[in-house]
Amino acid sequence: MEVSAQMVKELRSRTGAGIMDCKEALKEKNGVLDEAIKFLREKGLSNASKKAGREVSDGQIYTCINETATIGSLIEVNCETDFVARTEEFQTVLETISKYVMEKEDSSNTITETDDFLEDIVKSAIAKLGENIQFGRADKFSLENQKVGRLESYIHPGAKIGVLLELQCESTDIQDSEEFKETAHDLCMHIAATNPQYLSQDDVPDNIISAEREILFAQLAEEDKPQEILDKIVEGRIKKFKKEICLLDQPFVKDTDVDIGTYIKNKSEALNEKIALTHFKCYVLGESQIDSSNT
Repeated sequence: MEVSAQMVKELRSRTGAGIMDCKEALKEKNGVLDEAIKFLREKGLSNASKKAGREVSDGQIYTCINETATIGSLIEVNCETDFVARTEEFQTVLETISKYVMEKEDSSNTITETDDFLEDIVKSAIAKLGENIQFGRADKFSLENQKVGRLESYIHPGAKIGVLLELQCESTDIQDSEEFKETAHDLCMHIAATNPQYLSQDDVPDNIISAEREILFAQLAEEDKPQEILDKIVEGRIKKFKKEICLLDQPFVKDTDVDIGTYIKNKSEALNEKIALTHFKCYVLGESQIDSSNT
């Protein structure tokens, strides 16, 4: 049968598929719209399976926070090229997944596996965009009912780095103040710039320190120095290593004369009540992530 432009337009609006794919589906199913939609879906699943093995070296980080700044999500979705990552269709995928993670009541804090909904979103995106699309990971933050504070996020230009954090205070007056919001934003910007792995030195696992110590001793193996001197050198470098990877010990990027712990303390004094950074995540596209909870 002859396929009209109006039929193609309607099918495209329902599925987002390309013009030629819509024409093929309508011809195959004799112009029956519902059957053409089913045909495109089946074809999309088949194409998704074929594309699944292709490397996804690009993508974007995306964040979503509710109006009260009490629930938020940080996600990573990967694709093959920057061209696709910047399309309106890919942005819609990011928005859909981030809102789903944020609103999913039974979700854990960190999500690395897809469920049926995420599988459908990804497969539909592959069919529309013609590239392998993969859900990378997601984190959901929820400010508990008895806590006062706000969630804040930051996506660096290019969407390859993203931050989500929880900043607590003691009163709703401070929670809603511009200075408190600005403090949360500045902390996000700092984290994006330095990508700390842990909140404080107490959070660094013993095995991380042991591994770093072994590396340092191996580097000094040919040094003709007494063992006690080597021990002091290594311990000095371990202290420096901890400060580099722990947020509270890092020099604040906007004022390197103070570290982040001191910056937060100074802000507490200025606001006349205690504020505390309790939880953060920093995503760098393609990198695995360490839990940065304050334990």
